[in-house]
Amino acid sequence: MSSGAPSAPSPVSNVAAPGGPPGTLVGAGDIALCGSAGAEATAKVLDDLRGTVFAAGDVAYPIGAEADFRDCYGPTWGRHRARTRPVPGNHEYQTPGASGYYDYFGGNAGPAGLGYYSYTVGPWLVLAVNSEIPSGPGSPQYEWVRAELTRDARLCTAVIWHRPLFSSGRNGPNADMRELWRLLYSRDVDIVINGHDHIYERFAPQTPDGQYDPDRGIRQFTVGTGGAPPTPVGSSANSEIAASIWGVASFTLQSDSYRWDFVPVEGESFRDSGIGRCH
Repeated sequence: MSSGAPSAPSPVSNVAAPGGPPGTLVGAGDIALCGSAGAEATAKVLDDLRGTVFAAGDVAYPIGAEADFRDCYGPTWGRHRARTRPVPGNHEYQTPGASGYYDYFGGNAGPAGLGYYSYTVGPWLVLAVNSEIPSGPGSPQYEWVRAELTRDARLCTAVIWHRPLFSSGRNGPNADMRELWRLLYSRDVDIVINGHDHIYERFAPQTPDGQYDPDRGIRQFTVGTGGAPPTPVGSSANSEIAASIWGVASFTLQSDSYRWDFVPVEGESFRDSGIGRCH
């Protein structure tokens, strides 16, 4: 997206007033690779979970082409397409303009070609961000995020994009996302959800510069566990738990708090759960 891209209005779904009934957000990134059993295994987990599905980028391998969505994603996570709100990943952009991605998801991916939009789940605001285009200060996307957080200043907010700022995976930290994190931190965003590394990882609340901050810090979840082959886990400051496994994350979003649960595919015993408060 060029720096002159328009700031389009944000579509909103699952609308609920702040303080309304809880909502559920479930999903993962790094999903469908033909020949791998992972996407069908995680799709079966989704079959038993209600809520809005997030797809945190790299949803159809290897290049997000029309055939990849038709043959790899469609038969698995595609059965949940009507309730899925995705963000694009780097593999989607291996097809020019990520056209396969935008054609497949249509309006569920927000305004055509932008890759960023907002929606609500229960009493929470959710921002879907495109990490594959400029997101730093002065970019249209950065200014859109600032405007959305000003326009809808509810208590609890989650932001989802593909490439994480912090990571113990082999793709390492993505420092180009730091200034966006700094904006989110200044506006008291509660959780960030990413993919890209094919691991599950939960961080303690922290600042954009990686300092532990239990009062105002953002808690990051990396959920690149949707079906692509798992990759090794290293170590990072403030990382509380990590695993190389397939599964999905489920977030129960209350008016002033949230519960997270990592649900593994059948046959795996690793789980993670906990409760956090909104700022």
